[in-house]
Amino acid sequence: MKKILFLLLAIAVISCQEEPKDYVTFSGKITNKNSDSIVLRTRDYSKTITVNKDGTFSDTLKVETGIYNFFDGSESTNVFLKNGFDINMTLDTKEFDETITYTGTGAEHSNFLAEKSLKEEELLDMDELSTITEMDELDKAMENIKTELSEFYASKTGIDSSLTNNAVKDIEPMLKFYRGYLADAITLKKDLPKGAPSPTFEDYENVDGTTTSFEDLKGKYTYIDVWATWCGPCKAEIPSLKALEKEYHDKNIQFLSLSIDDDRSHGGSWDKAREDWKAMIAEKELGGIQLFAPNGWQTPFVREYKINGIPRFILIDPDGNIVTPDAPRPSSEKLKELFDSLNI
Repeated sequence: MKKILFLLLAIAVISCQEEPKDYVTFSGKITNKNSDSIVLRTRDYSKTITVNKDGTFSDTLKVETGIYNFFDGSESTNVFLKNGFDINMTLDTKEFDETITYTGTGAEHSNFLAEKSLKEEELLDMDELSTITEMDELDKAMENIKTELSEFYASKTGIDSSLTNNAVKDIEPMLKFYRGYLADAITLKKDLPKGAPSPTFEDYENVDGTTTSFEDLKGKYTYIDVWATWCGPCKAEIPSLKALEKEYHDKNIQFLSLSIDDDRSHGGSWDKAREDWKAMIAEKELGGIQLFAPNGWQTPFVREYKINGIPRFILIDPDGNIVTPDAPRPSSEKLKELFDSLNI
């Protein structure tokens, strides 16, 4: 009888044990929250989670194992989710990537993704890499980055193999892309060297209906922003550009924005392109000299500067000569360093 009672008790204990969770619990706290909700998404999945007034959030999700994009309304990062995980996330949006931390069951995989992002950002510092002027130096830098990334990924044990394997597999194509971009920049600076006369233009349409020519710019340094209303990275630089204009408004420099909006990007209508350009200038309260390139990408000034992607920033000296055909962005501290070196 005792054996039977013991067996029944054992069966009861086993039956009362918690079944493996077929969902993931995802919670966290956001300091300086950007929105009242966050979104977790993949190509085939999207889930919106409410963020409380104190920045906390929590939800349970049934997911397919994999990487999910986390979007807080302003910035994004990647998390690795799998049913059975119980993950808590903390971050401060003032230093978004630098403060992301995960704890709980399965947190190590998402922490790896956060560390991976920071490592790649550290090694692929475009401000620093853009100072390279020779191809052999560029090749050496790319090889060093490859080695460091490979060693970093290899050191991460206990991480889901799909994450580390994909990270290793992505090194070559990622570095190939960056090398191509930087090689183009090196070639550009050789073709359009510092001190050479700048390509010019005549009678480009100004937002107020007047026209501006290159000769009108002489007498001051000119920082040129080549952009378009549909360009996300261009628009992301607007706050920094406006702050820069305010800081240097009484200095020996002027700021010129050249829109390459064209009919193809505005429903086949040049009139619509102009309307959208003027509307964004008004909406964003853009200052400086606002010009419209007459033929978009095919405008001679744009072609002569070999502009195939935007935004592109150019710095011209008071005599109309090139300082750099590929200047740092307004958001880069390197730009102020450049201005300081020129005593602007």
